[in-house]
Amino acid sequence: MTNLIKRLTPVLLMGLVVFVISACSNGNESNEANSEKEKETSTWEKIQDEGKLVVATSGTLYPTSYYEEGSDEVTGYEVEVVKEMAKRLNLDVEFEEMGFDGMLTSLNSGKVDLAANDITSTEERKEKFTFSEPLKYSYGTAIVRKDDLSGIKSLDDLDGKIAAGASTTVYMKVAREHGAEEKIYDNATNEQYLRDVSNGRTDIILNDYYLQTLALAAFPDLNITIHPDIQYYPNNQHIVMKKGSGELETKVNETLKEMKEDGTMKELSEKFFNGADVSVKPDLDIEN
Repeated sequence: MTNLIKRLTPVLLMGLVVFVISACSNGNESNEANSEKEKETSTWEKIQDEGKLVVATSGTLYPTSYYEEGSDEVTGYEVEVVKEMAKRLNLDVEFEEMGFDGMLTSLNSGKVDLAANDITSTEERKEKFTFSEPLKYSYGTAIVRKDDLSGIKSLDDLDGKIAAGASTTVYMKVAREHGAEEKIYDNATNEQYLRDVSNGRTDIILNDYYLQTLALAAFPDLNITIHPDIQYYPNNQHIVMKKGSGELETKVNETLKEMKEDGTMKELSEKFFNGADVSVKPDLDIEN
């Protein structure tokens, strides 16, 4: 019997070691899961305790986020969506104005809770951030000079042309991929972008269809137009949150769905997009 115990002792000890390691591993996984859950919960609880949402926006992107003449209060489609959403969540809103390139950084640092500025979801961004239900469905177009279409027939003609925009937008990525030279602006107004195309300092602005049509309507005297043959990149715009926002994500999406169902989103869209309902997908056959 003693010999049997001696022979089994290494096996028993090995089993004990495996059990201890397994227990420690499970404990660590459990602790990590609990820690993540606490972090998610604390984000929403912190917002509730403070009674407000801090939201990054530009204040210069008509009609998404801008100032009406003579007003000192930011407005626009996504700004008003956020205001209504916060109202339904019994929260105030504090807008932090910044350029697009700083918005996602501010989310990660915790400086802001949300970003709302016509931000398009991409696979790369989805790996780093959480996106709400779509606020807007659209596709890409191109603003060029009216008299000669800036010498551009298609996106394949962008090699050597100067494209205006912000460096990290999906539209500037399209321009880069087609060989365009970049002209980067930091939170510039629509007028500056458009005048530079009109006077030849730049050649093209790749951007969202709805934003482009409204920008053109605001400056009818400029030598610019939307290219008649360039349509590309069907896309969605969203409110953006830090990855793992937990209950905040749930609250945002529940409220946005409610606003779509009761017609509030449609009403706001028609107000800011000249009667168009951007909250529904356009019936177009455009390749990705």
